Parts: sequence; structure tokens; C-alpha cells
Amino acid sequence: QVQLVESGGGLVQAGGSLRLSCAASGRTFSSYAMGWFRQAPGKEREFVAVISSGGGRTYYADSVKGRFTISRDNAKNTMYLQMNSLKPEDTAVYYCARQYGSDRWDARSYDFWGQGTQVTVSS
Repeated sequence: QVQLVESGGGLVQAGGSLRLSCAASGRTFSSYAMGWFRQAPGKEREFVAVISSGGGRTYYADSVKGRFTISRDNAKNTMYLQMNSLKPEDTAVYYCARQYGSDRWDARSYDFWGQGTQVTVSS
């Protein structure tokens, strides 16, 4: 069983920054790609970013490209999402998840999920 715990969310003004963390239990963290998704009220969960198991490859949604940076520290079993130049439309609950399927953009390719952390960006 894998447990994922997000932290670092909060309230920030537009243009500000936050860094989210995702701490994973277990010894298989470094074997899997890991991703971030988000869900705003009344909207479907959407892909934000994903990082390969070794950290060498990253992919981003167009809406966050150039503003967000995904990274990981396999020695600490932790993944991060640095969010800069935040916009009100970034307001959502952010989830980290482990990828096991082939379609990195699809939430159905992720098997374990954290409980989420709220990010609110005020205008």
C-alpha cells in the first residue's frame, strides 16, 4: 500500500508563489512516475504536471507551462510543485498521484492518490 500526503497549500495573492510537497510512504517511490492534478469547484480533475521516475523528464499542461516546476527527491520520497506567478484561475484542490498506466495526461492512469491540498489565489 502506498500513502501520499500533500502539503504546502494556502491562500496567496495573484502573482505570488507557493511550493507544494507530496510525501510518499513505501520503498517503490523511485520506480514510478508521479503527477500533480487539480480540481476546481464544479470542474473535472485536470492534469497539471508529471515527472518521470528518475526525474529526467517532465511534462506540463499548457495552462501552467513556464510558471510551475515539478521536481522530486527520491532519497526523501518526496515530490514538489513550485508554483510561481499564480493566477486566480489556479485556485483548486491539488492532488499528487502515482502513475501506473501509459497515458500520463489521463487521471485513470494513476492508481494511488493523496487527499489533496487547497490552493486559493486571490485577485
